[in-house]
Amino acid sequence: MRAIAEVAAQMGLRWDDLEPHGRDKAKVPLHAFPTTTDPAKLIVVTAITPTPAGEGKTTTSVGLVDGLAAIGKRPVLTIRQPSLGPLFGRKGGGTGGGRATAEPATDINLHFTGDFHAIESAHNFLAAMADNAAHNGDIAGFSGQNITWRRVTDAEDRALRRVIIGVGGRADGPLRETGFDISAASEIMAILALAKDYDDLRARLSSIVVGWANGGRDPVTATDVRAVGSMMVLLKDALKPNLVQTAEGNPALVHTGPFGNIAHGCSSIVADTLARACADYVVTEAGFGADLGFEKFMDIKVRQGGPEPAAAVVVATVRGLKWHGGVEARDLGTPNVQAVHDGSANLRHAVQIVRRYGLPAVVAINRFPDDTPEEIAEVQRAALEAGALAAVEAKGFAEGGGGMTELAHAVVSAAEAGADVKLLYQDEDRVTKKVDALASNLFMAGEVTWGPRTRTTARRFEENGWDFPICVAKTHLSISANPRLRGAPEGHTFPVTELRIAAGARQIICLAGDIMTLPGLPSDPNAYDIDLTPGGEAVGLLGT
Repeated sequence: MRAIAEVAAQMGLRWDDLEPHGRDKAKVPLHAFPTTTDPAKLIVVTAITPTPAGEGKTTTSVGLVDGLAAIGKRPVLTIRQPSLGPLFGRKGGGTGGGRATAEPATDINLHFTGDFHAIESAHNFLAAMADNAAHNGDIAGFSGQNITWRRVTDAEDRALRRVIIGVGGRADGPLRETGFDISAASEIMAILALAKDYDDLRARLSSIVVGWANGGRDPVTATDVRAVGSMMVLLKDALKPNLVQTAEGNPALVHTGPFGNIAHGCSSIVADTLARACADYVVTEAGFGADLGFEKFMDIKVRQGGPEPAAAVVVATVRGLKWHGGVEARDLGTPNVQAVHDGSANLRHAVQIVRRYGLPAVVAINRFPDDTPEEIAEVQRAALEAGALAAVEAKGFAEGGGGMTELAHAVVSAAEAGADVKLLYQDEDRVTKKVDALASNLFMAGEVTWGPRTRTTARRFEENGWDFPICVAKTHLSISANPRLRGAPEGHTFPVTELRIAAGARQIICLAGDIMTLPGLPSDPNAYDIDLTPGGEAVGLLGT
């Protein structure tokens, strides 16, 4: 690896302004951000609907940065920090793979610079302050039973999904049911990813709703329980982006980590802002498939002040399309052009989603060794017919930046073609209209069903002036809300089971189907294979 001071200098950053964390990573304070009149073009990387074979968005994103550097451009990567939950669960690490990785991968996948601990601490401290305010009777009409703010943990601990607290009697507060979410689903995680500066962070933290008073009529906020100042102190360093590098020594900013299926799934606005002042091209990644992470990138992140992208890359694999074409995991290595053809409906839909938002699309075919020329040709044909400007092989895993130059050239051409960014709905639209727009246009549902009290909740949110975008929490394994429906299913039912307010993150969370906001460890977790060697090397941290 290059010295991190050299990487900073490549971005035009003064080393004396930065806050080093060891020899290979540094935080960039907001006051050290350069200004520019010619910001970089932003490229967002999305994908087909995830499959057991893995699509490799992060590997492609890292490789694309190295490919852009190989053709003489100045690129910067901005990606999310991996969560410890999936790392020790089944997914593994989130720093890419093969020769296309963000480094130091072990540190990034583990504690890194402490941002996630700060977020978890701030979130749970707010829970303690809400309980304390209710216990002391500080707010008229507000009691422990009125608290809606749950706690978070970064472990996939299913036993904490639903808990009973206050079992010690009056001294410990009223007996009530609550629970934990995964820290990547914390509203504070989303706030940190969306805040533009410290003033914006304070305003957003102040608006967090922790419960309701007076029979559910009046929201109780973090301001009301007097927790904002302490949370600002806990988060003062976490707002600063983290500078690292790719395996080939190109700049990378790794910052924040909201999940793409139960949160908005994008890295931070401040990281993008910094990167665009220091590069020709910025490559960023949106979580999961185009129907989730990319939609939220546009309708939440861009809508709330994030920079507009110039183009999008849709990552696909031959194996993934065979899965969507009905092939089981054990047979994905067997050539099957017909299954690729059948599964390409999912790729076509992903490309069409990108085009619906006014962006030119390039399809990156993340190459596996057993892909055949005939299968590759079928993917290219489907991509071009769907409206992609190009569909090229991505060989970053095996070849690094040298295997990504064709994709880099295609992305530069697409970015030069120009975008006409369009969002899916208007801020002032009713909540039900926004959900209907998502369900029909992106998820291809035949109908939307509204669970008990969900329409009433929507009206209550509107009465409070919360004209926020919708953050859909649904399975990432299907365009629909049913994880068993592969390909591009149409005419299904989109079930709205619950609405939650995230007033600080300025979004309305719409739970569709049976959604777990705290995953559990699988029967064969990756944790079984993680260990520290006698030489002090961490092993078993899987790449994605």
